Amino acid sequence: MIDSQGSIIRSGEITLVISSKKDAYALMRAENAGIRTAVVERKAYADNSVYQDALLAALEKEKPDLIVLAGFMSIISEKTIKQFENKIINVHPSLIPSFCGDGFYGLKVHQAALDKGVKITGATVHFVNEITDGGKIILQKAVEVLDGDTPESLQKRVMEQAEWQILPQAVEKILGGECSL
Repeated sequence: MIDSQGSIIRSGEITLVISSKKDAYALMRAENAGIRTAVVERKAYADNSVYQDALLAALEKEKPDLIVLAGFMSIISEKTIKQFENKIINVHPSLIPSFCGDGFYGLKVHQAALDKGVKITGATVHFVNEITDGGKIILQKAVEVLDGDTPESLQKRVMEQAEWQILPQAVEKILGGECSL
């Protein structure tokens, strides 16, 4: 995403990167690009409700036009989704509606694709709603599953050939006014 500013993403800019982990590589990349960062660590809060309130407070302070979940592995609360309705997007490592929903994240998605024996997988950028991976689809891109793939090799190829391409394209479509819910 950061590398896409000014090239693919021309109608906006990244103003803040929030991570739930203080050692996330995304924070260093953001800092190196002059983008502000914040850490809202899940383990620093007594329970998920308090954590979600802290995350919502950080977002409300920023007043973003768009929230992009890129590698953010926590489910966003319904309260936050309602507060930023139609302003949150996510990239999921499969062609929704396949291998999505509760429990499908990270390598689990790619293992499920391999277990099923699909020949094509890919990535989907979608709006976030109260149903996990259930919001309106913005963009999808297919990626071939190769003989001998492991969950790790498939994950890498889906990121490189699909996720990293369609996520900035979707951001530009939204900020440029070509796409809305």
